[in-house]
Amino acid sequence: MSKKKGSRIERELVNLFWDTKEWAVVRSAGSGLSSNPNPDLIASNGKRYVAVECKGIKGGTKYLEEEDIKQIVEFANLFGAEAYIGIRFNHEGWYFLIPEDLKKTSNGYTINLELAKSKGINFEELLKKEKM
Repeated sequence: MSKKKGSRIERELVNLFWDTKEWAVVRSAGSGLSSNPNPDLIASNGKRYVAVECKGIKGGTKYLEEEDIKQIVEFANLFGAEAYIGIRFNHEGWYFLIPEDLKKTSNGYTINLELAKSKGINFEELLKKEKM
């Protein structure tokens, strides 16, 4: 995914959170460029905190590096947040998966639409979910 597309989908998700009028969200500058763990987005409604690593895909399978997943989990644990991989499929919308639900490979993890639909939740479900 290009840097431009990645920034665009992150901003799209930022706007979705703000549009709820119940959630505040910040986009982390330079996420993925630091050796320190930091997610793409951190959002809260005052009761729950969610840390989201954003990905976008036209279709097929998205490959994720093991280090990226390790960092989102580490950040979430330190911050007291719920860790999610947010993936936006063209013409399908957003799905959110917890790291444990990703498919493990020899080099990292994968997500495809079938896995996202079976294990993931959509944006509305993410907002309504009880604190983990």
